[in-house]
Amino acid sequence: MNALRITVLTVPDCPNAPLALDRITAALDGREAEVELVELRDEAEAARWGMTGSPTVLVDGVDPFAVPGAPDSVSCRLYRDEEGRVGGAPSVETLRKALAVAMECCDDDLLDPIGRAGRGRKAPAERGLRAVHQAVLRHFATTGSAPNASDLEAVAAEAGRTAPEVLAELDAEDFLALDAEGSVRAAYPFSAVETPHRVRLGDGVEAWSMCAIDALGIAAMLDQDIRITSSDPVSGHPITVSFTGGATRWEPAGSVVFVGRRPGQGPAADICCDALNFFADHSTAETWARLHPDIPGRITSQAEAAAIATRTFGPLLAED
Repeated sequence: MNALRITVLTVPDCPNAPLALDRITAALDGREAEVELVELRDEAEAARWGMTGSPTVLVDGVDPFAVPGAPDSVSCRLYRDEEGRVGGAPSVETLRKALAVAMECCDDDLLDPIGRAGRGRKAPAERGLRAVHQAVLRHFATTGSAPNASDLEAVAAEAGRTAPEVLAELDAEDFLALDAEGSVRAAYPFSAVETPHRVRLGDGVEAWSMCAIDALGIAAMLDQDIRITSSDPVSGHPITVSFTGGATRWEPAGSVVFVGRRPGQGPAADICCDALNFFADHSTAETWARLHPDIPGRITSQAEAAAIATRTFGPLLAED
């Protein structure tokens, strides 16, 4: 598992932020972690990050001390320690317990189908796999639809193979998914068929993405402005995420992403893509999780969801 990522959300000059950082250092007791202090200045930023008072501590994007129903806020936040005493930051002991839970959690298992068990989604260069895979992705990016095998023959021929041969191998390794006729039905992050997640690229091309994480990954992969439109599976509330000139805007501001996977083995298209969705707020995401107890997962912040997407899909079209 990668090093823990701990984010301390605070308002400027919060007197309890240094205390929180000191206690995090003590709780880590020399263990490796990425610790970041993020200053938020208004209610919109608090909603975007999931801060319910200053300081709020996120462990891998999740608030382990969250109080159900607590509103997003830039006000002061108070914590109770293991003996019920109130303070301006989590105690060292409660932090130790939260970090222990995070280190034992199954997030790597949840994300295995997305990241191919740590092997990544960038196809290897051998046997024409990467060249054909990237050609498929670029075709989606320029047309919004899947290529036919004939569109890929010239690229596959450079490796001395036919397009169907290469596509079959890419399908077997879950770099993409083929339908019963051998046509591309998905090339993560794109989908050849309609899904709840529509992506409009900066040049006007529109495409479907496989899931919420995939939709966010398109911006990182193509390095261009995009607009994602989706809806909350519980409330039906419309959700948009816009990447414009390096800035990101989520509407509603409190939107979150649920990351989950169905039990069992199989391609990501079958076991996790319908379990990675946008939600308008924490409450509807929690409702969805309760309605689907057979799908393990967790709610992630906007920042963590974007980080997962960037890590997964950002490198796919790089030349190296």
